[in-house]
Amino acid sequence: MKVLVLGDVMLDVVVRPEGPVAPTSDTPSRVRLSRGGAGANFAVALARSGHDVTYVGAVGRDLAGEMWREELAASGVRALLEEVDAPTGVVVALVDDTGQRAMYTDRGANPRVSRDFVLSTLEGQYDHLHVSGYSVLESATREVAVAALARARENVMTTSADVCSVGPLVGVTAGVFARAIDGVDYLFANEEEARVLGGGELDVALAVLGSLSHEGVVTRGARGALAWCGDDTTSAASTTVTVLDTTGAGDAAAGSYLGARLAGHSMDEALSRAMRDAASVVASLGATR
Repeated sequence: MKVLVLGDVMLDVVVRPEGPVAPTSDTPSRVRLSRGGAGANFAVALARSGHDVTYVGAVGRDLAGEMWREELAASGVRALLEEVDAPTGVVVALVDDTGQRAMYTDRGANPRVSRDFVLSTLEGQYDHLHVSGYSVLESATREVAVAALARARENVMTTSADVCSVGPLVGVTAGVFARAIDGVDYLFANEEEARVLGGGELDVALAVLGSLSHEGVVTRGARGALAWCGDDTTSAASTTVTVLDTTGAGDAAAGSYLGARLAGHSMDEALSRAMRDAASVVASLGATR
């Protein structure tokens, strides 16, 4: 299928200290510079599932943007990027010894992607639109994301969205996010995001998510993932053995699941593939593998 993904363009700087942090001196660390962005991680997983994937977003006229374009192309994803007068987005992820990370984000050019540019890309012959949650969580791009979803429905495309980050979700209020993505065909979240969006325990949260979307997945870290489609539910255990860095694992799982479902695979098979792809990502430093 031909899939269009709307999301951020971010260069990742992933840092894993190899000892106690020395606040006023040098700390030996493992550092990786790579293509990032939740939407791009999702897009690459979709492409690995055999789909024809195009990515739309905003980028600066700088070295970071050039590096990002090259890495995305090498991963099999076509990019249609609006060049704006702002630096390309960068995120620094500080990873602890359990593989969990804290992220320091400069969204740079991303809030400047224009409605006209995005809607013009939807005039192509696409079958599905995925909107990264950051495009909905950011007030500057929320209207662009909502307009893109509306245009996709007019074009009889299926749609999907993911939540992406619990901090901004709390900041904009879950209701704003829910209204923006209501009616997508597929919805993806981790357990913490699902609880905030659903406003309760996991079973309550799943009911709320099910009212917003016909199908979706909630990832649960080491406890695997849950999926629903209408009244049907299924689960899968995590297949992770080694955890070096969790950056991008949820994106890979969601993209892999959607890729399998769009290709006609069952929920169980799609969720199993999602867990395998997530395990592959956490075994290395950074979101790429």
